[in-house]
Amino acid sequence: MKILLRKVTKTPLDFEVESEETNFKGYLQYHAGNLILLKANLSGFVDTECSQCGQTIKLPLDEELEFFISDGLFDGDERIELDVIESFDSVADLDEILHSELELIKSDYFSCENCQNS
Repeated sequence: MKILLRKVTKTPLDFEVESEETNFKGYLQYHAGNLILLKANLSGFVDTECSQCGQTIKLPLDEELEFFISDGLFDGDERIELDVIESFDSVADLDEILHSELELIKSDYFSCENCQNS
């Protein structure tokens, strides 16, 4: 799902993206300047591998996400720490954001039940 950033206003714009066993649901809202606020919940399950034995494990998800999407290059105040995704084509690609968040979660270390008990 792609959303043109110029169509996002102060009124929250709801979205929902589903992929396999995951649900990415929330809203986009104009914040200030060229920043759009994204608040969402990522729920469901994602398959990943045990970091010790390589067995596939099903990881439950229930993550609250909040970050900004910048319409163009973000040139923010260095004293304020913000999580910002830059969009250079004035489009929020929610499928790509979902994929990136899932890959970030899967990059952590996880252990299957067998490895936890040994």
